Amino acid sequence: MHRACVLAAALACAAPPTLAQSTTETELSRRLDQLASELAKVKAELATLQQQRFAAPPVATAPAAATTAASTTAAASTTAAQGPGLAAEPTTVLTSYGEINYNRSTRDSKNTVADVRRFVLGYQHRFDEKTKVVTELEVEHAVSSSSDPGEVEVEQAFIERQLTRQWSARAGLFLIPAGLLNENHEPTAYYGVERNFVETAIIPSTWREGGIQFVGNFENGLTAQFGLTTGFDLNKWDATSTEGRESPLGAIHQELALAKAGDLSAFGALNWRGVPGLLLGGSLFTGGATHGQSSEKSRITLWDLHARYTPGRWDFAGVYSRGTISNTAAFNTPLVGSATLIPKSFDGWYGQAAYKVWSNEDYSLSPFVRWEQFNTARSFADLGAGLTPAGARTERVITLGANFNIGSGIVLKADLQRFRENGYANRFDLGLGWSF
Repeated sequence: MHRACVLAAALACAAPPTLAQSTTETELSRRLDQLASELAKVKAELATLQQQRFAAPPVATAPAAATTAASTTAAASTTAAQGPGLAAEPTTVLTSYGEINYNRSTRDSKNTVADVRRFVLGYQHRFDEKTKVVTELEVEHAVSSSSDPGEVEVEQAFIERQLTRQWSARAGLFLIPAGLLNENHEPTAYYGVERNFVETAIIPSTWREGGIQFVGNFENGLTAQFGLTTGFDLNKWDATSTEGRESPLGAIHQELALAKAGDLSAFGALNWRGVPGLLLGGSLFTGGATHGQSSEKSRITLWDLHARYTPGRWDFAGVYSRGTISNTAAFNTPLVGSATLIPKSFDGWYGQAAYKVWSNEDYSLSPFVRWEQFNTARSFADLGAGLTPAGARTERVITLGANFNIGSGIVLKADLQRFRENGYANRFDLGLGWSF
């Protein structure tokens, strides 16, 4: 530092015009050479000091690090625990998402509600570089008891093992890869306050089953998933309730809660992301649904096609899904006259477009529009003249709204929904969501 000050003073002295005029050209050249030499020495000394600083051993902080790791779920891992290449990754990661919604009917204000729709806590723990466990615990409607509307449920609980560079295996309770929403259902991942009707009434998101799954990821952008799982239980159908009319499969899913498993189901899904911003995919799920509880047998099949394209500020998405239940005539015959018979087929589709109109630092605003059509009872099996119910009318819904994102983990939402068949369902919605 002393030499740097001397050099600065020398440069300052060399600058005034009076000195320059009284000094010969040779003297000026000599002084410049001397200054250059001194500057080179200072640079060399600074480089030496920097090397000594970085070469010095760090202050030991192991006890503090251990205390921090014990008090947080995202503990730093060691090289020995995780293997090469993973030393910087946490062993255990805490995850969460939630949403608080406000729904105001535009026809009947007494039906207005505010609700903690769902609150989810999860964790992922990596046992080693190839094996991890993934879990999520969900609470719906804030309070769960025998006299409250809430539910507490395990949404995911599976082990994943990397088998090869391309293939991994999962075993436990996992989400079925169907549509765009079921595996990516956090409020920050979709537009609108409520989840769309096609992926709740037709595909019963969030839909999970227990079993084994294989996942392949390939360099050409293709992801393949297939496996064997538990399935639906047609014996749960309640013909006196309207639940089956709202979502046929949602009324008979089992969620691995003492699930009947006499009949297993198979599923497969393909998703291709070979072009930047483009996703094309489809899925198929099929399996028996009576589990030896009845002399009659029935098979439930659900399939879908989906696409999403995000060029620049645009975001386009669409899903079509169709489900069938076989041999429903045998099950519906003793139920004739009841409020809700078992449909033979049900389907729906939607198209959606969003555009990011404004963004500033970590804020962004994206208005969207969605048009969807769905029918939870497209057709019924023939029960004879005067006994076979007519198919339900197709509901058509248009949703106009916007998502206001704060960073990558918080979203404020607002939308207006209009129903073509059931005008009393028209509503205005507000929502707050988060995910990390």
